[in-house]
Amino acid sequence: MSDVRPKLREMMASSAEHHSIIEDAQGLAAGGMLVTLGVMLLSGAGLLTGGTAGVAFLLHYATGFSFGAVFFAVNLPFYYLALKRFGPAFTLKTFAAVALTSVLSETVPRYIGFANLDPLVAAPFGGLLIGAGLLALFRHRASLGGFGILALYLQDRFGWRAGLVQLAFDGMVLVFSFFLASYYIIFCSVVGAVVLNLTLAINHRKDRYIAM
Repeated sequence: MSDVRPKLREMMASSAEHHSIIEDAQGLAAGGMLVTLGVMLLSGAGLLTGGTAGVAFLLHYATGFSFGAVFFAVNLPFYYLALKRFGPAFTLKTFAAVALTSVLSETVPRYIGFANLDPLVAAPFGGLLIGAGLLALFRHRASLGGFGILALYLQDRFGWRAGLVQLAFDGMVLVFSFFLASYYIIFCSVVGAVVLNLTLAINHRKDRYIAM
């Protein structure tokens, strides 16, 4: 018992500059859960989004493969950049967040469903939930992989806002949606993407939140 208590105190120790292991675990779990709910809203309304999640949506709609499996697979090539630029801790936490979101996206819809989803309403709510989930992950030095890693890299390297950088990549992904969706669905998807990225652009600033 005497050996356990110091380890528990170490796991729970935190400060203004440093998150504890427990805080990181809670942040990753909360981020994954919020993103999952956002993905469920978008998917249920037949909407799209940007980033690697948008790529996963496109492949999911085009091929019928499960969103969770595709999302996990398309993020694999980006871990090298994460490891090289942000180190093993960021990479491991990002891998855990992507894996958790992939699993939750496959399992939670079995227990939670939406009987009626208007695309124009589901888009901003889904975008806000995903944005809030990403914000939680960013503040615990993690992401959902892919373009999020690149956005954080460019923010750290050049000072560009991660949300605005992500918005540019999202726009490129949504261009491809013209081959799979109607103009109305694309319009609603753009609304969701704007809400998502404005949530990040307004709230994700290193000078307002310094804990690592």
